[in-house]
Amino acid sequence: MSKNCCPPAIETTSDAATGCCPPKESAPGVCCPSVQSSESCAPPEISRDRPGYRLEPYVTGWLTTPLGEVPQVATQLCRRDALGAWQMRWGMGRDRYAISPGLYAVGQPDRKSPVLVSANYKLSFDALRKELRKIDAWILVIDTKGINVWCAAGKGTFSTDEIVRRVREVGLDQLVSHRQLIVPQLAAPGVAAHSVSKQIGFKVVYGPVRANDLPAFLHAGQQATQEMRRVTFSTRERLILTPVELVMMNKVSGLVLLALFLLGGIGPSIYSLSAMWQHGLSASAVYLAGLLVGAVLTPILLPWIPGAALAWKGLVAGLATAALACLLFAAQLDRFSGLALLLALSAVSSYCAMNFTGSTTYTSPSGVEKEMRLAIPLQALALLGAATTWLWGAFSGGL
Repeated sequence: MSKNCCPPAIETTSDAATGCCPPKESAPGVCCPSVQSSESCAPPEISRDRPGYRLEPYVTGWLTTPLGEVPQVATQLCRRDALGAWQMRWGMGRDRYAISPGLYAVGQPDRKSPVLVSANYKLSFDALRKELRKIDAWILVIDTKGINVWCAAGKGTFSTDEIVRRVREVGLDQLVSHRQLIVPQLAAPGVAAHSVSKQIGFKVVYGPVRANDLPAFLHAGQQATQEMRRVTFSTRERLILTPVELVMMNKVSGLVLLALFLLGGIGPSIYSLSAMWQHGLSASAVYLAGLLVGAVLTPILLPWIPGAALAWKGLVAGLATAALACLLFAAQLDRFSGLALLLALSAVSSYCAMNFTGSTTYTSPSGVEKEMRLAIPLQALALLGAATTWLWGAFSGGL
């Protein structure tokens, strides 16, 4: 049996509070009995477990192989998996949503069955296994530090070295008669196929972009169609990513809102609690509008807003929204508050949209760095201008 284990800092379930496995004492899909499960995808069977271990809910049993017993995994996701996916979309416990790297079995694979390589981010693992119904295959989970395939390839954790190390560690050459590894296409930036072949004799075959194309890909003799190779970024795919963008701004937003209320009380009478409430509410509404425009509206309208840089797209959306707000509330706004609204809403929207860059297919890491170096000083300058105009207006009887 493979004796791979997650390091103490990496959890095997989304709700574990601490690392569960001492080094070199656990196999993929097992954990120590001190961590209790609130739900299981399969009915409890004593024969499934091993002394000293508790199986993860996605493990349905054991497959005896020349390497020892390999955990078999379910291809049907359960409520706990759905809850975990929802938590990840909202940024809850993302650093802990990882499984133990190592070898897993789907169905009843044999020496001729395909070997699919996956990240140990559980959302990636779940997306893969749920598409393998009625397919016998091996899943080689490598240690990407709990990061998804695409991001791990960019960060260097879904790498040539990690694939080579994991293949050697599990003894894959003794398990299968072929010498092929099916690697996700989105992992290509981090994997040098020729180097993998040279070091361990396994040929890297790049699978389709989306896991749901895997059955057709395997049925076609591991041949991908043009559509399987195309990276999409539909409205639905963009919307799925917006909750975590909003959650990532929670701490900053709390501090910003507190500062706006405190500054709102400043005026001709030095400080006024009634002004703090009135001005703080209006300024907070502008900030929250910029947040929603940049993190939600801009991603929705992404293909239709002119320009390539996300900061620019957020600026365009923010200016349009601010202009509309100025028209709708013209009677309540003076020239100071109107200008402050335009500057603040567009700057916040531009910044939040720029944060979305890492989730898109639009730019490269170097492009992101270049955009940030240019945009952040301008955004800061616009916010400074908005704050100055807002406070000046308060002393001049504005707002």
